[in-house]
Amino acid sequence: MKRYHALSFLVLANLFWAGNYVFGKYVVAEMTPVQMTFIRWLIAVLLLFPLAQWIEKPDWKSVWKEWKMLLVLSILGIVGYNIVLYEALRFTSSLNAALVNSINPAMIAVFAVWLLKEKLSWLNSTGLAVSLVGVLLVLTHGHLLQIFVTRYNLGDLLMLLAITIWTFYTMIGKKMKQIPPIAATAVSATLGLIVLLPFFITSGFTFRLSTEATAGILYIALFPSVCSFVFWNSAIREVGASRAGIFLNLLTVFTAVISLVLGKPITLPQIIGGLLVILGVYLTNQKVVTVKNLPAE
Repeated sequence: MKRYHALSFLVLANLFWAGNYVFGKYVVAEMTPVQMTFIRWLIAVLLLFPLAQWIEKPDWKSVWKEWKMLLVLSILGIVGYNIVLYEALRFTSSLNAALVNSINPAMIAVFAVWLLKEKLSWLNSTGLAVSLVGVLLVLTHGHLLQIFVTRYNLGDLLMLLAITIWTFYTMIGKKMKQIPPIAATAVSATLGLIVLLPFFITSGFTFRLSTEATAGILYIALFPSVCSFVFWNSAIREVGASRAGIFLNLLTVFTAVISLVLGKPITLPQIIGGLLVILGVYLTNQKVVTVKNLPAE
């Protein structure tokens, strides 16, 4: 995969995940987190297996031999992260959820240096800081001190747990280079459904959903569940976990853009913050070139 393809995949993954926050708010009012997670991945699996066969043509026996590692990925990224995220949205506002989520790139970068022995140059670290400031500008409407006075509730604490789960999912996903990403996502989702099935059966689910909730769950099943997971898993193998993590800051910017499309105004701090995020992403993906001393002529 070429580098610019990987970066494009990271951008698209976050665009679709931003919709998960927006449309997930409609769905969480009518379904429990377990029901939401089960239904979205049930629909997604029906698309992932044909997609994997068409694009990757994997050796399915070899893929299923890695079921133990894929089960770990499933428990983290398919089951754990989504259930905790949707549960958090029941208790906290979208602003607080996004604020806590903005810590994720820093957490991924730190864990990647610690666990994966990845290296961040001073330029990469500067980009990380710049993008984080940009996200905070967007979230605090230009009042950065708001981050220190925000009162955290159960939902905020659950978001901290969610991004911790996602960090470990990213770390382990980096190690799965031998399995094609679409096939890996398909099998992980299947294992997740098996884990969730007993809880879904006893959850008392009914199919009486509003038009908004129905549209929301279909969107979440197609774009965040299929496209984002495939793009994310493909990209982190090319650019590394820490550099992929910085792109999660774009999620907040895209959420603002989607809000604008839905008729909500965009403020100057959001515009400035978005530009800072883009600059930070650019800096984080630059390699520092060192010039060696040439011998004297």
